[in-house]
Amino acid sequence: MSDETWKMLAIVVYMAAMLAIGYAAFRNTKDLDDYMLGGRRLPPSVAALSAGASDMSGWLLMGLPGAIYMAGLVEAWIAIGLTIGAWLNWTFVAPRLRAYTEVSNNSITIPSFFENRLRDTSHLIRIAAGVIVLVFFTFYVSSGIVAGGTFFESSFGLDYMTGLLVVWGVTLGYTLFGGFLGATWTDVAQGLLMLLALVAVPVVAFIELGGWGPIREGILAADTSGAANHLSFIAGATATGVISAAAWGLGYFGQPHIIVRFMAIRSPEDAKAGRRIGITWMVVTAAGAMVTGLIGVAYVNISGATLENPETVFLHLSQVLFHPFVAGIVLAAVLAAIMSTISSQLIVSSSALVEDLVKMTGKEMSERTQVMLGRAAVLLVAIVAGLIARDRSTTILDLVGFAWAGFGAAFGPIVILSLYWRRLTRWGALAGMVTGAVVAFAWGRSDVLSDALYEIVPGFVLGGLVAIVVSLLTPAPAAEIGAEFDDARRFTKTGAPKEPAPTVA
Repeated sequence: MSDETWKMLAIVVYMAAMLAIGYAAFRNTKDLDDYMLGGRRLPPSVAALSAGASDMSGWLLMGLPGAIYMAGLVEAWIAIGLTIGAWLNWTFVAPRLRAYTEVSNNSITIPSFFENRLRDTSHLIRIAAGVIVLVFFTFYVSSGIVAGGTFFESSFGLDYMTGLLVVWGVTLGYTLFGGFLGATWTDVAQGLLMLLALVAVPVVAFIELGGWGPIREGILAADTSGAANHLSFIAGATATGVISAAAWGLGYFGQPHIIVRFMAIRSPEDAKAGRRIGITWMVVTAAGAMVTGLIGVAYVNISGATLENPETVFLHLSQVLFHPFVAGIVLAAVLAAIMSTISSQLIVSSSALVEDLVKMTGKEMSERTQVMLGRAAVLLVAIVAGLIARDRSTTILDLVGFAWAGFGAAFGPIVILSLYWRRLTRWGALAGMVTGAVVAFAWGRSDVLSDALYEIVPGFVLGGLVAIVVSLLTPAPAAEIGAEFDDARRFTKTGAPKEPAPTVA
């Protein structure tokens, strides 16, 4: 068989495996709680790998190695910031969010949690949050579908629309029927595949080039200045540049498709194991991606190869170092990164439509009807995103960075304050949410401001400050909210949702 046939065979095997996992998840989905949150029974290992895979997308296998290849380790500050942000998220948000969402009327989405936590009878918070989720994730999904189409076009020479439809169809298939469990279980397989690829490629390349000595010489030879710029974390960096890069970690606190995994773990105590597994996965994969970029510099310089697009350095190394079938499996890892993010975002978008907008009308619906509506919402968002993706000029890649900042600035401060400050009021939360989103949007649309500082920093800070000030200027929450706050804190520490009833003598 030809090399292309071997690689395509590996991709077909991968696609079939994802559909099979989706079918298994479909058989285990009984009601809306299963479809949207997996029945709150995810083991920590599943939650951790799912959160990592749905978070990183193609950036980990293409964007980060490409950035390191071009500029060196100075580009590692984003990965460092993300790792620190993820650790803080698992440590301080995961256990309390798991407890509080169950105590607060068994909330299964972030918008419904805000409404239940703050007793917002006006539904304004839920509507605003649901609309934010729906709008941004529709474009997020679209950009992922485009990435999939481009992947097939560049890797196999397929027509862009053909590749787009393949990614769209398979991802929609296992997400539509498997729901949250389908997205989560496939995330685990995809996360392990990404881990394997990001370890195998740099290790084999390291051996192929003869160890660190020749690699370092190749890197130094590629630095036209004669200095080891590629091996420096600060060469060419500015203070605001480092802050902006590291500040990506702030976004974790407000990403709905990531923190929903915290709500689905079996118990608050499982967050500790989830943190160890998740952060280990992040450190190993991020290190693998960065080392791949550095070794790519040496390999291209030593071999005399030509690399037109720096972001393909991972793909280039995998195809020159491995048998075509193994190279196809590595290519599948890139596809896995793209598809895992799309599926997670489809589920969150579906929950925004059904749980946060449709069910809010108060109309009684059977569990079967709710699950069917959830699947219809997935289909609707996927269709709209697919239509947007048909025109490659509408991918608006800048919107991906803005969406991360927008979610982080709008939701991040409110999530933290909801979990740790009993004085937060509904008007404070609403004002802070809107402020964070507006500041991030306005700042990000200004080239002068966004070049100076990443928009998540002013958005997050101002959103949090406004939420605190407005809360202090409005009436204090009712006593029942304080009692629920105490129940959630107790649940986090003891694993008991409610305070034990006094014994009767």
